[in-house]
Amino acid sequence: MSSSTYDVIVIGAGPVGENIADRVVRGGLSAAVVERELVGGECSYWACMPTKALLRSTAALRAARQVPGAREAVSGELDVAAVLRRRDSFSSEWKDDGQVSWLGSAGITLYRGQGRISADRVVDVSGEDGVVTSLTARYAVVVATGSGALLPDIAGLREAEPWSSREAAAAKAVPGRLAVIGGGVVASEMATAFAALGSSVTMLARDGVLPLAEPFAGARVTESLREAGVSVRVGAEAASVRRDDGDGTVHVTLTTGEHVEADELLVAIGRTPNTQDVGLHTVGLTPGAWLSVDDTLRVVGDDGALLAGGWLYAAGDVNRRVLLTHQGKYQSRAVGDVIVARAKGEAVQDGAWGRHVATADERAVPQVVFTEPEIASVGLTAAAAEAAGIRIRVVDHDLGAVAGSALHADGYQGHARMVVDEDRKVIVGFTLVGPDVAELLHAATIAIVGEVPLDRLWHAVPAFPTISEVWLRLLETYGR
Repeated sequence: MSSSTYDVIVIGAGPVGENIADRVVRGGLSAAVVERELVGGECSYWACMPTKALLRSTAALRAARQVPGAREAVSGELDVAAVLRRRDSFSSEWKDDGQVSWLGSAGITLYRGQGRISADRVVDVSGEDGVVTSLTARYAVVVATGSGALLPDIAGLREAEPWSSREAAAAKAVPGRLAVIGGGVVASEMATAFAALGSSVTMLARDGVLPLAEPFAGARVTESLREAGVSVRVGAEAASVRRDDGDGTVHVTLTTGEHVEADELLVAIGRTPNTQDVGLHTVGLTPGAWLSVDDTLRVVGDDGALLAGGWLYAAGDVNRRVLLTHQGKYQSRAVGDVIVARAKGEAVQDGAWGRHVATADERAVPQVVFTEPEIASVGLTAAAAEAAGIRIRVVDHDLGAVAGSALHADGYQGHARMVVDEDRKVIVGFTLVGPDVAELLHAATIAIVGEVPLDRLWHAVPAFPTISEVWLRLLETYGR
């Protein structure tokens, strides 16, 4: 067994692990990352990039058809093969040469294989050739192994070999019939994508469509999916699944006794942490468990006490704070900086918005759902704010009534909502629903993170005629 020592060892070379390693190297420390699959992780090959590539072509075609002049120039239908080829290019053909090259240029050492914590600050890497390399960290080990698709305990489901988000994102062909179990972000986006690509889609949304969003957002997406030909069955729950040995047809039996047939079945009901085989038992934790952390992202026990002498950290999906790539990368910057500070004996900046803490995970999480229409939100929904004990006022406005929206597309339909903390007179939540609203979101994120008083926002004048003028309309609706 060979061995090497680094200041920091990161298990997992997805976007979170890469950014942690880069941050500590920039801070003057040495770093190694361990990866058992492709460098770049889920987002690069099976999630963010390929799924948005699948959705973008249909969104662009839809947008062109909503503007006279452009509409008449559209003479053909969607080229599905071209869409899939473009998706493949954004997934780098599922090769990680470019990402590996970047690691080298950043001064980060890569070890390929399964990384397992074997002792204090020690990670053993088992390569595909069976050779084990022992790595020792001087200061910190970070678990950044992400999450995988959760398969529910439904009779016959595993044997039926359903799609997870990975198979959907990397599909080589469009199934004639697609059934989807789930109603969340992945389920809604993939139902949108495959319906546009030609599948007959049935969506089994037990808890409704996008149940964690503002109710009007889920309602508008449900309506749009149905207009696109998707059979959205709210309240439907699968009891058993069977795939025919002959033609491969998937049969889903619902708890009501009804049956749904499809060529492929996508299960998108949630995620589970990739911590089954990283050596958690050596530090007294349960393999396969989510990892709890403090605001500096050190792993803690149920009682909040530090584990493993404070050298073990967890960032990204594995700590279950927010399962979004951009939030994981935000955490990676925080944890990288705090590891460097502690290694150099510097004070850690904590407090409400200290550089070394990940407070945005609770206060200002932005998210875009790339359905038709798009949903862009940040902060708390009205229901979540009330549950948190905040005295709120909800301000709504018709996004389609803004001059910039009418110019953007004929018949533009959308909605905007801001949730105001009435005691502090600041925005704590913001949701936009409508075509192409994703690029409007960061203004709301800044307003919430910066805790900008409403009186100050009156002086942030939106340009005319843009959709951003909705900010003025919301403030007018709120009143001085």
